[in-house]
Amino acid sequence: MKDLKAEFTALVTAEQRLAYTVWLDGRELPATVAGKFMGEAVSRLDFPVVGDDVLVALHDGGEKAVIYAVLPRRTILLRKAAGPAKDAQPLAANVSKVFIVMGLDDNYNIARLERLLVAAWDSGGVPVVVLTKKDLCPDLEVAVKLGAVARAAPGVEVFCLSSVSGEGVALVEAALAGGVRCCFLGSSGAGKTTLLNRLAGRAAAPTGAVREADARGRHTTTSRHLYFLPGGGQVIDTPGIREFCVEYSGEGLETSFSDIQVLAAGCRFKNCSHVSEPGCAVRVALEAGTLSHARLRSYHKLRRETERQELGTDLKKRVMAKRKLKNFSKMARDITEAKRKLRGG
Repeated sequence: MKDLKAEFTALVTAEQRLAYTVWLDGRELPATVAGKFMGEAVSRLDFPVVGDDVLVALHDGGEKAVIYAVLPRRTILLRKAAGPAKDAQPLAANVSKVFIVMGLDDNYNIARLERLLVAAWDSGGVPVVVLTKKDLCPDLEVAVKLGAVARAAPGVEVFCLSSVSGEGVALVEAALAGGVRCCFLGSSGAGKTTLLNRLAGRAAAPTGAVREADARGRHTTTSRHLYFLPGGGQVIDTPGIREFCVEYSGEGLETSFSDIQVLAAGCRFKNCSHVSEPGCAVRVALEAGTLSHARLRSYHKLRRETERQELGTDLKKRVMAKRKLKNFSKMARDITEAKRKLRGG
């Protein structure tokens, strides 16, 4: 049958190794990228990702789509690619909210939460923290963990729920009402897929068992997929992430650690590193106990990580860093030589 050459706008609803599914006119179609598109792509970011609006042509009697353009994105959630690759890995596009899902069992990890918050803010979407498995956590412990999350995520909405009993799930449904598109982000065993199935009212995606020893689950979600919920919302479910490296940080680091930024405004020096400088308001808060050592360590660690990433991708900054190191080495040699002369060597 003759191919249909008309152009259509479709929504990418699934992706796995450059094989796609798109939503068009109320049905899902398998899709591939056009050869010219693939040849012109410079990086992984040029390829479609779940949540993208794309231009397609229909083939095989309208049963198959070929993608030849990605429309401009409103938001994009990124992580640093695993391994030595420098390319960014896009996780989801055009999401209004990034739901960071974390279990209240052994899956609970504040350092991981802080890391995911930076990426969520940088995506252009609004982060929301969803604490699952409330039924597995004693009430007093829930209160303590909620307090720690509130300190780690200033200004961020936090939901605490049980996907098993349904307690608190209505809050998530309300947050997605009116067709809001979100992305579920979290590690394996956090309860992302269980929550998705509860919201969908059916077994939309398979779930896996969680090891009792460390509350880690298997990667039952192996590809990214967009699900339409009965209430009109849309959820992009992503594979569980055990290690999340921040790809870059625009305003995300400062926004995630806004409490430290507020304190830093009172430092004597504008470029204070909050390590040993006199008049550091951040160190004062640390000594007073109003800021935790763990919180500041996380901030320093993420700042170093993003600076290394920027140096790896920004030639100008690499040259400046090399020049600074060269000048420092020369200064050290001059000091050593001056000391030698003073000793009469």
